[in-house]
Amino acid sequence: MAPVTAINIRKQFGEVVAVDGISLTVRDAEFLVLLGPSGCGKTTLLRIIAGLEKSTSGEILIGGEVVNDVPPRARGVAMVASSASIASSSAARASFPVANVSA
Repeated sequence: MAPVTAINIRKQFGEVVAVDGISLTVRDAEFLVLLGPSGCGKTTLLRIIAGLEKSTSGEILIGGEVVNDVPPRARGVAMVASSASIASSSAARASFPVANVSA
């Protein structure tokens, strides 16, 4: 699998900012989990990477190539969204003890 990079991704729905300047890189064979409260932009970011949603600004690179205008079927990526019923947020916090990062 190729590395996936998001550079300064922003998504607005009208006046609402759903994703605000997110940048990240997922290396080849790396596993990524996005954790956060409902409505914080996790699914929107994944939909942008998969090509199911257009970003307002920023770039998505797969294998070093900009894919902002590449259709979803040609990107070779997939996403899995979990249900809140699988684990409560307190169970997730206990399972993934990481530093609290705020923007």
